Amino acid sequence: MCVLSTIAVFSVEDDVGTYTVKAVDDPRTLNKTLYLRPPNNTLSHNELVSLWEKKHGKTLERLYIPEDELLKQIQESPVPLNIVLSIGHSAWVKGDHTNFHIDPSFGVEATELYPDVKYITVDEYLNRFL
Repeated sequence: MCVLSTIAVFSVEDDVGTYTVKAVDDPRTLNKTLYLRPPNNTLSHNELVSLWEKKHGKTLERLYIPEDELLKQIQESPVPLNIVLSIGHSAWVKGDHTNFHIDPSFGVEATELYPDVKYITVDEYLNRFL
């Protein structure tokens, strides 16, 4: 497990669908990319693990893997493990989900457009596993 402070975004499929349906006929989204970055669902891996530890009441062992070791594992792993590791590298090391500014000329953020939507938070979602 590679535990970093890079931020990633978590969303439940139902919430993605809700925002998509709302955006379909909204003129503010015409010819724009709809991004979903719920404020309470933008967490680092450390924050996610700490939240689970708090809910579960047990401390998890954290193993820190240097990026060069992870890249080596990606190269040496068979499909589909190399794909999973590559996605993890993209999200948790590079921060590709959140390391950019949403330019309003071509993008909008769903939770800002539709503040009335009650999305499922990571905290609420993790309760399903208790």
